[in-house]
Amino acid sequence: MGQAGTAEAAVRYLRSAGATPAPVEPLPRPDLRCVRADERAPLAPAEFRRVLGTFATGVTVVTAPAADGEAAAAGPAGFACQSFSSLSLDPPLVAFMVGRTSATWPRIARAGAFCVNVLGAHQGELCRGFAVSGTDKFAGVPYDAAPVSGSPRLAGALAWIDCTIHAVHTGGDHLIVVGRVDALGTGTEDATPLLFHRGRFI
Repeated sequence: MGQAGTAEAAVRYLRSAGATPAPVEPLPRPDLRCVRADERAPLAPAEFRRVLGTFATGVTVVTAPAADGEAAAAGPAGFACQSFSSLSLDPPLVAFMVGRTSATWPRIARAGAFCVNVLGAHQGELCRGFAVSGTDKFAGVPYDAAPVSGSPRLAGALAWIDCTIHAVHTGGDHLIVVGRVDALGTGTEDATPLLFHRGRFI
């Protein structure tokens, strides 16, 4: 039955017997504090990248429509992102991390919404195109509009998650962007995902 099934059965029994379960005491909030400069480990950035690079991640392209007031010629915005994760089931939230110096992030922030496109193994070149700054990243890229935000939904992606920006938090040299999921769907369910490991696609 499992722990969840056992708990549900116990609740049903107590209710049928007329007993009222005792209220559950909330856990205490953890003490939060900033790490002082003298507490920081002397980590070399290259070593940090090398070790963290052993963790294989999926690859996405985060897109957004042109914000109201932007020149029509500006077109939509988008960038390749491997720092993406689901965050909460209730409410449905996802998160991605973006460098604070990103030239694309301000455009996504102004739009107030975004679409996460989960890439397949066949989309390595597409990802490379969205990883380069100063070019028309959408040139020759087929897409349609996500149903709620109107963000570009890239053709051939394994999945898409249409979101409204819910919150933005600072995290060192990155920003942690939390999105409220408004709509989502999948493409080809049996396709292989694009993975990034040790600085290259696998």
